[in-house]
Amino acid sequence: MQKSYLEILNISQPKRRQIVHTFEEHIEAPNWTPDGKWLIYNSKGRLFRISPKGGTPTPIDTGFAVRCNNDHGVSPDGKSIVISDQTHEDGSSRIYTLPISGGKPILITPKAPSFWHGWSPDGKTLTYCAQRNLRYGIFTIPAAGGEETRLTVSDGLDDGPEYSPDGKYIYFNSDRSGIMQIWRMTPNGSDLTQTTNDDFGNWFPHISPDGKSMVILSYDKSVIGHPPNQEVQLRLRDMKTGSIRPLISLFGGQGTINVPSWSPDSTQFAFVSYERPNAD
Repeated sequence: MQKSYLEILNISQPKRRQIVHTFEEHIEAPNWTPDGKWLIYNSKGRLFRISPKGGTPTPIDTGFAVRCNNDHGVSPDGKSIVISDQTHEDGSSRIYTLPISGGKPILITPKAPSFWHGWSPDGKTLTYCAQRNLRYGIFTIPAAGGEETRLTVSDGLDDGPEYSPDGKYIYFNSDRSGIMQIWRMTPNGSDLTQTTNDDFGNWFPHISPDGKSMVILSYDKSVIGHPPNQEVQLRLRDMKTGSIRPLISLFGGQGTINVPSWSPDSTQFAFVSYERPNAD
């Protein structure tokens, strides 16, 4: 069985990777809770928490939702978890919220498939990727439930939306230019702007809480989608200058950093790497 490594990287010391825990099973997509006490990840359809210092993982009660995928996160006030779960009889992903300590999930998006990616800084709105009428796009919906709003329409794929910490923009990845790059727009879908333009396939923009940095997952441009078991890079974009520098190369991809995972102090972030085939 392929091992998974839950790791932390300090952006000022990228050569010193901290392994929080080594798993014999497949895990994905760590979140860092706003109080800094926990990392939350998914494995085999369930959610777990573990201290950033290591120790023994603890399962989180998600009620009937036992097919959670890697699109989950924590509310800005730290009181709630949002999950994307496929337990529904049609097997399609829907978004639910529940208490941070665990409990009964509350359905937020009756329409499916829906994959959560971002929470507005004021805690009032969720943003997500969804397929409607056979076309994927970026949507928002009140965090308490209600009518969804479609923000983007493209012949390709728009995915991975996330609010900037000041709430002024939603960043996301899109292949509308021919290769997956990072774009931004205002929360009502206006002022669409491409913010990266290079020879990588760039996915999942995650902005540090202080708004100064963005970590992105970068594939070789020949790779289609965001598959697992690839040689990838985690790169850091300076939000003021737009410059991008490589942090680390690793074996991963899908599951590495699908969701927000910055520490509250913006100095480090969590991610998952995987054992290479035939590794010693």
